[in-house]
Formats: sequence, C-alpha cells, structure tokens
Amino acid sequence: MEALKGPTFRPLYQQIKELLLERIASGEWSPGTFIPSEAALAASYNVSVGTLRKALNELVAESIVIRQQGKGTAVATHDADSALFRFFNIRRHDGSRCLPVSLVLSRVLRKANADEIRELNLESGAKVIYIQRVRELDDKPAVLESIALDAKRFGELRTQPEVLPNTLYHLYQQRFGATVAHADETLVAIKANDTEVKYLGAEPGEPLLEIRRIARDYQDQPIERRISVVLTRDYSYSNRV
Repeated sequence: MEALKGPTFRPLYQQIKELLLERIASGEWSPGTFIPSEAALAASYNVSVGTLRKALNELVAESIVIRQQGKGTAVATHDADSALFRFFNIRRHDGSRCLPVSLVLSRVLRKANADEIRELNLESGAKVIYIQRVRELDDKPAVLESIALDAKRFGELRTQPEVLPNTLYHLYQQRFGATVAHADETLVAIKANDTEVKYLGAEPGEPLLEIRRIARDYQDQPIERRISVVLTRDYSYSNRV
C-alpha cells in the first residue's frame, strides 16, 4: 500500500487526486492506458471507494482521464480534433466555430528572452525553439502566433517533423511525452504594428486582441509560451467558464 504524504489539512480526496496525477505525470499510466479499477485503487490507498471516486471525478472534469462505459477509466489522449476544440477559442461573431489552417512562417533555435525565461522556468542563458505561424480562418489570415518551447526538451522541433501539424499539442504528447492539461491565458487589447499589417492585412493602428497563454502539464509545470494576435473584424474570443 502506498502511504499518503502528510500531515496535511487538505481533504483526503484531493490528496488521492494528487497521488494519481503523480503516477500519470511520471508516465506509469501513459495516454490511452486504462488505470486500475476504483476498487483496486481504493484498496491500494486504504481509502473508501467513495473517496477514490471523488478524486477521479475531478480528473474527469479536468479532462485528464476519461470513463469508457463497460471498459473502465483511461488516461486522456490529445487527438488532433479534441485538442483543437478544447484549446482554440476563436469563433465567428455569431458564435459558430471555424477550423484554423496553419501556415508556418519560421522556426528557429535562439536564446530565450527574459519573459520566456521567467514564464517557462528556464535557466539564464537557456535556448528556445521559436515558431511563428499564421492561422487562417475561412481562407483568410486571422491569427498570428508566436510560440516558444524549451530547446532542451523540444530541440528536435527545429527541423522535425518537416511539416508541423495544425494541432501542436497532439505532437507534444505523442513525440515528447508532454501533455498539456490546462492553460493560463491573459487577454490584452493592442494596436496593429507593421508585423500584423504584413501578415494579417490589418490597418496600421487597428485594434487587435492579444492572447498570452502558458500551457501547463498535469503538475502545473509550463510546457509552452504562446502569444496569439487576433484580427477581430470577423472573429472574437469565446470561452465558457
């Protein structure tokens, strides 16, 4: 039986949830793997099935595990469609979804700047893989993205794969074992500069939406820093909270 780490004032089910997350994050249960039954897990942690189920319910609500009727509970995977619809929150003004098509402008290996060092928890002097791409909606450029990743972990992305997929989170999980569990976003109003004029067809000084995102893993460690600049003539940010 695995002993709980304590003492602690947190509810027991939250302690169990964290222990389960540790096993998922360590790779013991990889994406797509079925975890042991509720009864078996409850016995291994010496807690009631109700307590264990409450911990699992939170992981289900956070899309970390998925219950499959008649089969059990599996660690969630980022297939291309699910990752896209979960993390891409740009919609037409009438609320309808539109699928982005990504066009990579550049990807380089360079020294991390101060913001990237701070937000990705990098060491001074660290390098990042920096990707810039345009995302088209309805066959028109609508979003300009700048993406930074720790080169120590994602260095292969400098050249491989030769064609980057539309949904990068699926690639992070499948090739690098890095699962984006959630993201912190900050929205800022900005004015179009020469870069947005060039790549988005914006008017100089036109109001745009900037989305600053830090994508994080199961244990809240940063995986990716992404800045998305959105042309808001036909599109807006929409998210249910």
